Amino acid sequence: MATIEECRAALEELAGRLASAPDRVREAATAERSVSCRVTDLDVTFTGRLTGGRLEVLDTVRGRPPEPARIRLSTTGDDLLALVAGALPFPRAWATGRLTLEAPLRDLLHLRTLL
Repeated sequence: MATIEECRAALEELAGRLASAPDRVREAATAERSVSCRVTDLDVTFTGRLTGGRLEVLDTVRGRPPEPARIRLSTTGDDLLALVAGALPFPRAWATGRLTLEAPLRDLLHLRTLL
């Protein structure tokens, strides 16, 4: 089972990849949005911001955050690590329910480049 530290490191790696992504990919993430990633088996949520083509992981809270983020991901720690490592394709994780993604439709359309 993945640890909180491993999950945070995976999210930081994802943030680093986004920061060094081609302009067309970063352009999809230019709008400022609150983001959260709930790791269900650890009962922890990482919160952050997507702004200016960058993802900033800001905090870790037990359970669910007091205010829901505009873009919300939910998965297990092991699946988060597999997603970031490329061992679990995002479409398959989402289609099989191993990952849930909640966001307004307009945000999903903009973010499809990132996924």
